[in-house]
Amino acid sequence: MVAEKVILLLDGGNVGVAAAIAGSLHPNPSAKLQTIKESFRFSLECYGINDLTASGEVIHFVGSGGRYEVSILMLENYEPPVLACALNEVLLKLAGEEQSTLPTLIVPFVVPETKLKQEKKYSGKSEKVSLYGMKLGPTTDVSELLSSRLQQSPLFSQILHEELALLLHLVNVMKLPTVVMIGVTGQRTSSKNSNNDLEVTCQIGEHLASVSSLTFSKEKMVQSPTKTSRDGKEAWRALYG
Repeated sequence: MVAEKVILLLDGGNVGVAAAIAGSLHPNPSAKLQTIKESFRFSLECYGINDLTASGEVIHFVGSGGRYEVSILMLENYEPPVLACALNEVLLKLAGEEQSTLPTLIVPFVVPETKLKQEKKYSGKSEKVSLYGMKLGPTTDVSELLSSRLQQSPLFSQILHEELALLLHLVNVMKLPTVVMIGVTGQRTSSKNSNNDLEVTCQIGEHLASVSSLTFSKEKMVQSPTKTSRDGKEAWRALYG
């Protein structure tokens, strides 16, 4: 069982972001929520993968009467092509939840601007936005509220970020109510880029807290070194077109 609001965290493209976001979100004292942590492990044998499973952790925030208010789901890091199978299996489980309504999926990403190629009519604009929102699937109260607070994402002619491109494809096919948050970071000096990553991650955390019964704490964010680029492996993305 998951809540009607599910925050899905993928960490493959930028190690530490998922942990930072999860560590920064805590129950609002006035909401009196209980925290339940559990792990999950889904077989991938139907994809011909026998030695790996789709695994991760879930943090549920449960209110009075046992109502699940929000669930934070963290998927382990996978490389393609296993990534596609693992993510697909997790989304299938969410889409098949025996609930009266499908959960609203909120998926944040922190992506270097070099991984996003905008359509020409957008690329000439001088205004720099660090956080975009993209609403997909059926509209829910949560998706409408969150997307209304975010700058609408421009059209991208090419997405060179594996997890983001794959997630967009799968939720479109499954028609899951989804809001994708895309935090865009620039390619500057290492120290400035690190600060830029932190600023964007904080913006994401604050927006997530605003649509849930949680509070955001910058001081409690878990910090990890940024992962080195996987440009050499991103070429596999070409198989998707």
